[in-house]
Formats: sequence, C-alpha cells, structure tokens
Amino acid sequence: MHLPTPWRLPLLGLALGWALIGALYYATGAAMVEIWNRSETFAHAWVVPPISAWVVWRMRGELAPLTPRASPAWLLLLLPLGLLWLAGDLAAANAATQFAFLGMAVALVPALLGTAVAGRMAFPLGFLFFAVPFGDFLTPWLMERTADFTVIALRATGIPVFREALEFIIPSGSWSVVQACSGIRYLMASVMVGTLFAYLNYRSHTKRWVFVGVAIVTPLVANWLRAYMIVMLGHLSGNKLAVGVDHIIYGWVFFGIIMLAMFMIGARWADPDPEPQARGAATDAPAGGGQPRRLAAVVVAALALLTLPTGLRALAEQSRSQEKPVLAAPALEGFAWQDKPLSTWQPHFLNPAGSLHGQYQPAGDGAPVGVYVGYYRDQRFGRQLVTSVNVLALDGGENSWSRTSEGKTEADGRTWRTADLRGQALHEIVGSGQATPRLRVWHAYWINGRLITRDWEAKLYGVWQTLSGHGDDAAVVMVYARKSAVGADDALLRDFVHKHWGQLDTALRDVGNRHVTPQR
Repeated sequence: MHLPTPWRLPLLGLALGWALIGALYYATGAAMVEIWNRSETFAHAWVVPPISAWVVWRMRGELAPLTPRASPAWLLLLLPLGLLWLAGDLAAANAATQFAFLGMAVALVPALLGTAVAGRMAFPLGFLFFAVPFGDFLTPWLMERTADFTVIALRATGIPVFREALEFIIPSGSWSVVQACSGIRYLMASVMVGTLFAYLNYRSHTKRWVFVGVAIVTPLVANWLRAYMIVMLGHLSGNKLAVGVDHIIYGWVFFGIIMLAMFMIGARWADPDPEPQARGAATDAPAGGGQPRRLAAVVVAALALLTLPTGLRALAEQSRSQEKPVLAAPALEGFAWQDKPLSTWQPHFLNPAGSLHGQYQPAGDGAPVGVYVGYYRDQRFGRQLVTSVNVLALDGGENSWSRTSEGKTEADGRTWRTADLRGQALHEIVGSGQATPRLRVWHAYWINGRLITRDWEAKLYGVWQTLSGHGDDAAVVMVYARKSAVGADDALLRDFVHKHWGQLDTALRDVGNRHVTPQR
C-alpha cells in the first residue's frame, strides 16, 4: 500500500521516538520479554504486539485519508508516566516500569499523529497493555477460592473433607491446591482473547463490556469446576485417573471446551460489520506550511521528556551503596544468642544482601524466640525486598513447611503481620499420632526505622527514602516461637517485642548508617 505523503514525516518522527524509548528503557523492555519467555502464565503476551499491529493494518483504509497533525498537549502525559517509571524502577516494581514503558510509547501516537488518528486506533493501542505481565498478585486469592469451592462441592456431594489451609484430605487420599491450580493462566488468556473477540464482533460498547465481564467470570468458575471434577475423578477411580500430569492435561482440555462454548454462544449476538465507507479529511484540516516545524518541535520536546526520568534515575543512583551489610545480633538482657535456627523452617526470601537467623535462649526455663532478618541493599529486579516470590513458606506442598493462617496484631503502637506455619504435610499428620511442628511468626518490613506491613506502602516509602537521599536499605524482620509456647494472645512474642524491639531496631539502624555519607 502506498504511504500518503502527509503520513511520512509524522511516522518518521514516531519511529524516532519509539527508537529512543527502546534505547533508554531497554532493560525494562527486556525484563518484560524475559517474563514472557519463562512464565507460562504470560506466554500469551508474545502474540499481543502482532495482534495489535494486525488490527491497525485492518483499519488502514480508515486511517489513510486522515491527515496526521501533531498534538503537543499529549506530551504532558510523558511527565506522570516518566514519574511512574522512575518510582517503579527505584522500587524494583516490574509492573509499574512496564506499564510506564508502554504508556510512553502509546502517548507518542496522539502527540505526533494527532488526536483524531489516535482515536481511530484506540483499541489496538490499548490492547498493547495486555503485553504487561501483570496479575500474579491474584494467585494466592485465586488458590484460596479454588480450595473453598472444591471443599464445599465435595461436602455437598457427600464426601467428608478435612481441610487445613490449601490442603485437604478425603477418604481416598490427600490433595492440595498449588499455584498451577489457581486458574491465573486461564484468566489471563481468557480476558485477552475475550476482549479481542468483543471488539471484532460487537459494535455496541454495552455488548463489548458485558462479554469482557463474561470472559472474566467464565474462567474463574470453569477452574473451580475443573478442580472439583479432577478430585472426583481421582476419588472414583481409586486415584488412577486425574493424578500427576494427567490433571493438568485434563484441565486444559476442559478449559478449551469451555472457551469454545463461550465464543460460540457470544457469536450468536455478533453485530454485522459496518458498510465500508470512505472517510475524507473533512475533520482534519490539511497540513499547513508550519506543520513540519510544529512536528519537529514536538519531536524535540518528546525526546527531552523521555530522557528526563533516566537522568533523575542516575542522580538517585548516587545515594545507593553496594557495600555488603554486616548483621550481628544485639546482646539482650536475660538472653543468649545462638547462631542456630529454632527449627528447620527457612523463610523464602530470595537474594538478600545479608541475613541473620538464629534464636535467643532465655537464661531460665523460658521458651526460646527465633529471629530472622533479611537485609536488602542496592535493590534490583531479582534481589528486591517486596515481591510476590518472597513469602514465609511456599504453600501448596512444594516444601515441608506450609502457612496455615495469617492475620495482624498490634504491639506498642506498631502493627505486625502474624502467621501460623506447619512443618509437616497434612496427609502425614492424620493418623500418625506424632506431634506436628508448628510455629507462630510475627513479621514486618523495616525501612529506615519504620515498620510497615502493607506491600504497596513499603514500595512507596522505599522510593521516597531513595529519592530523599537515604538509600534503599530495607529489611524483613521476623520473630517467632513454637506454637505451643507462645501462650494466650501471643504472650511470649508480645513480651519479647515490648522489651527488646528498641535494641533490634537500633542494630538495624547501625547497619544502615555505616555507609551513609554526608549530603553535600
């Protein structure tokens, strides 16, 4: 197809802007692609850019008669998007940097081609955001709901169930809801494909939104039914069917059938394609003599705004230290420190810059208190404190320890997360007659002397500390004891924190202060 003359310079400017984004934010784009490559949950993102390009090509007849006109006002979007990228990079939050990365690329379209052109391309531009690997935070919630439905359905069928957390036992055997059972893969794929289906088959916005809603609900319910049917197949077949890899294969077959049915039913209400009609340039005045200069000015301004976040990032980098932190347990009155964990449990916090794990033994006959500190410095992707892969225990039977409950508690005006951990698989406990190792854990994020329990709050406060020149030092702090020893209302841990938190906090501050240099 011959490219109309008015489009040549604007498209060249857009290509230049995208090339600069690719160069300046290469690491962000590469991190996004790396997730597509290794995660089955987001493998569908590989087809998002080609689909978006195909939709634009499909509407080329509508776009060609329009005259691109630069709209400088859209450049203002680059400021909040750049700030979002900066905050996300400082907090090592992949989703924030990647949404900002794509957002900046999309914002250049109306800025350089004009509002009218971008308006016609609104769907394919918005569809690009499905390429961001986002939504993993839903996995724990989805696992809980899958377990809830499966247990309720089994009991409604007349099968007795004993459940603890994500594991349950029925007369024919034991089952656990692991990450692959969450349905997150089905949900992500269904929403993406359902959105595309709705756009291509419906002209009414109401119909489109209703179908997208159906595409969200359907995989959730389908996954719950899938989990229930797999357990029933195993139960009725004496655990010969739907066990091992079979249940994953059955799950995808079932999901495929459900999706096919959803699209077949949705097609019954499809709207006919509109009659093709030529669209002239009546809504877009032809380019005047000053248009190339206007376009050049917008391109230069865009390039300047795109480089601003990386410049600020370089300044913030100066407050970071790569010196390895040295952690030491402070001496506490009435306790003796031992460099030996209280149990076999190890928190699943990846790649800390330094760690401390041991126990305080009381001088008398009291129960010991375990302490774990995972200290993070010079945080980057793969070695950041707040991330979905950093957890107390890998639930779902992937290791010997599982989290059975969680909550929050207050102590001396500070909020702590609480959790109960079990150190033995559920099927090994029932009928064994042996005592099951259980722990009670208090934990929180420590950032420059402040305890924080919310992930998003810890992320934002860490960014503020870095931008303020205080560095990005942070830690996860855990105090724990055997469940049988904590007493009513966690008396053992509450008393330990009340008497000794000040010394633990001072020790952490000393680690952070050792590398801080005076600000000039």
